[in-house]
Amino acid sequence: MHELAIIEGILEIVEGAAQKHGAASASRIKLRLGAFTGVVREALEFSFEAVRAGTVAEHAKLEIEIIPLRKYCRNCARVFESDGELSLLCPVCRLPVEIIAGREMQIEYIDLE
Repeated sequence: MHELAIIEGILEIVEGAAQKHGAASASRIKLRLGAFTGVVREALEFSFEAVRAGTVAEHAKLEIEIIPLRKYCRNCARVFESDGELSLLCPVCRLPVEIIAGREMQIEYIDLE
C-alpha cells in the first residue's frame, strides 16, 4: 500500500515544518489530491490514523480536497471534467486529450501550534 509511504513522507514534512517554526504540534493538515493520482483517499486516511501517534500530528485533523480530472482537447479546444470515467479520449472527436488537472498531490497548508 503506497498510501502508507505517502503519509510517512507527509509526516516528515510536517515534523520539519514544526521544527523550523518552533511549534510543538500540528492541528490541521490540508492535502490536495488529484483524482488521477491512483491514491485511495480512504487508505490515505487509514494510514494517517495508523502512524500519527507519537508525532507532532498526533492530534491533527487531516483534510483532503479531491481535485477532479480535467482534460483539454486541442482539436475541439474544449475542457472536460471527468465524471468518474478515466478515458483519455475526447468525448466529442475521440482524439487524445491533455490532462490539465487531477494529478496533484500536495500539502496545501499545515496549521501549527
